[in-house]
Amino acid sequence: MKILIIDDEQSSRNLLKSLIEDSFPNAIEIQESEDLRSGIESIKQFRPQIVLLDIEMPDHSGLEILDFIDKDFFNFEIIFVTAYNEYAIQAFELSAVDYLLKPVNPTKLENSIRKIIEKGGYNLINKHLKELKDNLTSSKFKKIAIPHANGVKFIKFEDVMFFEADRMYTKIYIKNENEILTSKPLKHYTDLLKDHEIFYKPHRSFFINLNYIKEYIRKDGGYIIMDNDKIVSITKEKKQEFLRFINQL
Repeated sequence: MKILIIDDEQSSRNLLKSLIEDSFPNAIEIQESEDLRSGIESIKQFRPQIVLLDIEMPDHSGLEILDFIDKDFFNFEIIFVTAYNEYAIQAFELSAVDYLLKPVNPTKLENSIRKIIEKGGYNLINKHLKELKDNLTSSKFKKIAIPHANGVKFIKFEDVMFFEADRMYTKIYIKNENEILTSKPLKHYTDLLKDHEIFYKPHRSFFINLNYIKEYIRKDGGYIIMDNDKIVSITKEKKQEFLRFINQL
């Protein structure tokens, strides 16, 4: 049995490796990776049956694994290692994706691995991961998962003031918090929230929550001031549509 540990913290990798070796002496081969990108390469070369995957890692969250690996390589099972709150745990449970809470309980780790070994099949992992991503962003939970430099932050839709494109990245302005820079492009969020009527795109670089509009200024071609006093541009093509839209509010 081959197990790959993907975690950015050396101490966490050491602990997981030690616990596994204590429970399965001489029965498991273990490799380690310190981030998602190197972990993907290890998956392709090492071909593990089980991947212990941390979620809160710099650059790319463990939840983004579907964005980086072809479905043909999904012949393994994932056990997520997470410090997430109750909201996120509901999403894991609904998706039938296995998880361990930090700090990791040795007995639960052993049981999770034994369960996979006894099941002996990994054909549904791609389906389960897609369900997990869908559950984490569904209207049922009313939150959005935002990957950033330190991990993933879960924010209520209603608390997102607006999104601003920053080249291939996106700045996300949140009520009563500092903005977050995320590696996802703006299109990711416009696609994700297209069915939520409180969000509107007045310009190719902005996607705003209409609840946080402070003022519309007609001069200089027209622009929007948000509640945090940030200025949002509006295109000529969108101006009349926007005015009609706000008149209906």
